[in-house]
Amino acid sequence: MLFAADVAGRDARLDELVRDYWTELSEAEQEEAAREFATRLATGTLAHLTEIDERIRSRAEHWRISRMAVVDRNVLRLAVYEFLYEQTPRTVAINEALEIARRFSTFEATQFINGILDAIKRDLDQERPQANAEEKPEAAVTEAATNNDTDADADDDGERLASAS
Repeated sequence: MLFAADVAGRDARLDELVRDYWTELSEAEQEEAAREFATRLATGTLAHLTEIDERIRSRAEHWRISRMAVVDRNVLRLAVYEFLYEQTPRTVAINEALEIARRFSTFEATQFINGILDAIKRDLDQERPQANAEEKPEAAVTEAATNNDTDADADDDGERLASAS
């Protein structure tokens, strides 16, 4: 959905994008809860795009968002939306974003995405720590970014986020 909205630009109508995605592009056997979650992530990301892009811009040194690959910028946007507006622990959101990047982008992009998301996570952890955050070492995030295992059987979390991106 985010990819379609990005490609369509200002002419995109959100209601049409959501409808078209679920009727024409999605896998037929999506659970309703997963559909609702993916739709909420995509529509929420688009609703807060200015704020999200500013967060990304603050940490993407020497990179204009418009010059990033469409997949990469939307994976970043989706994860930052999740950081800001969902209860998902930030480390989990990063790992899910990296799974999507491994599947739909390049190895180098995965490292790029990990670096930006990790920096934004550190900023947010100082600004407003998450009450439900998992206590995991930062090394787990770095290890996930460098793991180049592209197993086609992505876990459920990666699949639900891939629907939103």
